Amino acid sequence: MHDSLELGKAECEALLRAGIVGRMAVSTPTGPHIIPVNYSVVDDAIIVRTSPYSLLGTYGRDTTLAFEIDQFDLEYQRGWSVVARGRTEFVTDDAQIDHIRAVWQPHPWAKGARDLHLRLRWEELGGRRLGAYGDLLRELPARRAQ
Repeated sequence: MHDSLELGKAECEALLRAGIVGRMAVSTPTGPHIIPVNYSVVDDAIIVRTSPYSLLGTYGRDTTLAFEIDQFDLEYQRGWSVVARGRTEFVTDDAQIDHIRAVWQPHPWAKGARDLHLRLRWEELGGRRLGAYGDLLRELPARRAQ
């Protein structure tokens, strides 16, 4: 058994900035949904591109959402998770969209038009890990190329 240890805010942010894929949790009239998404981090916000008619496009505006990334190593029974929570908004200003594109435009893997930019500015950012790690960033199997 491993102890559960809290990750520091700087470590959580570094892992978040290095990631490519996460999950967005959104509440809908039929209940909660977990949606896998490609994302980017621009300034202090998570950026997701979606369709206006998707669950995120329909129910994700001007509400508090949760976003999670994680990694598990089954062989060594260890892992970590980072969760960001915050208020969301659609980015419609052309200058802000240009800034997102210049810094790090998220590239959705799913086909179809995904021209709606959803921004989650985290108000809460925290994480936990189980098991021994050297450098969590170096041990990521897939990460954003710098």
